[in-house]
Amino acid sequence: MCGFFVPDFYAFCFTKCKLQLMICMQLNNTNAYFCLAAEEYLLKNFDDDIFMLWQSKDTVVVGKHQNTLAEINYPFIREKNVTVARRISGGGTVFHDAGNVNFCYIKNVGSPSEISFKMFTEPVVEALARLGIEATTSGRNDLLINGLKISGNAEHVYKNRVLHHGTLLFNSDLENLGQAIKVVPGKYESKAVESNRSKVANISGFLDKEMTTEEFTRFLLDVQLMNPANSFYALTDEDIFRIEELMKEKFSTWEWNYGYSPKYSFKNSFHSNSGSLKIELNVNKGTLETVRLEGSLLNDDQLKKIMLELTRKEHRYEVIESILKKQLKTVSPDIILAFF
Repeated sequence: MCGFFVPDFYAFCFTKCKLQLMICMQLNNTNAYFCLAAEEYLLKNFDDDIFMLWQSKDTVVVGKHQNTLAEINYPFIREKNVTVARRISGGGTVFHDAGNVNFCYIKNVGSPSEISFKMFTEPVVEALARLGIEATTSGRNDLLINGLKISGNAEHVYKNRVLHHGTLLFNSDLENLGQAIKVVPGKYESKAVESNRSKVANISGFLDKEMTTEEFTRFLLDVQLMNPANSFYALTDEDIFRIEELMKEKFSTWEWNYGYSPKYSFKNSFHSNSGSLKIELNVNKGTLETVRLEGSLLNDDQLKKIMLELTRKEHRYEVIESILKKQLKTVSPDIILAFF
């Protein structure tokens, strides 16, 4: 216990929100691919209602129906070695790091009409209230403090079960967050779901009493365990094995994280002392269907060969780097990054 609890208050919270008879868990693995795979595994292979907390190293997580490259600052992502992942729920892009706490509810429902974001965000709002923080919901399913976003939420329904998960920015590096999802408008065009950028803040900045991220995480877990009907669950070796298999087959793959993006077109221009290059790409399922290049940076023969070799290849840094190196003596990272 962290010394922040009033049992009567939380008994009221549990009754009001009807989130009872759950198994509660906290993942120790900080690999975002593993944690996202764990959510899907628990959703599809367990019958219990579940509450789970997890954290990850620096990661940008895009929604299921988003164009990954259009949502991230690709040069920054590569430079800082930020993980890029896709989740199974819709919604917009979020940023995870060690100062962010992810919460997840998985619940059985009788019908879709029972599902509401409020059912799952209200316990978080009530918990923050116990810490002296007044959080509110927005029209975009975010949680706000003084109009600043501290949590993004999304849901996915599978048969009679709903997965609701959200972020809680507690003590995140907001500069890294802003840079990781800072994009240049106009380069990508598609019918993909686009994120609504919001001003963000850390929960820790609103606390009257200092608290570490670890204490905050334990606080959230203990809130759920105050209900005697709930119990703690640790993943078994079999659970971990199956989650790792799902991670390898799906969540850590380029095909899922980038190739799953809806069809899109891309336009960009590159300029240097050596010349210019205009780039136009049409991409479907991560594959370059058409490539159009023109400019003074390359001669006509080089342009034709590069366009021919790039067609039907993956829109992927390593692929473009390899093909450019065949035609040019030296290839700077800036030229390669111009394709993203």
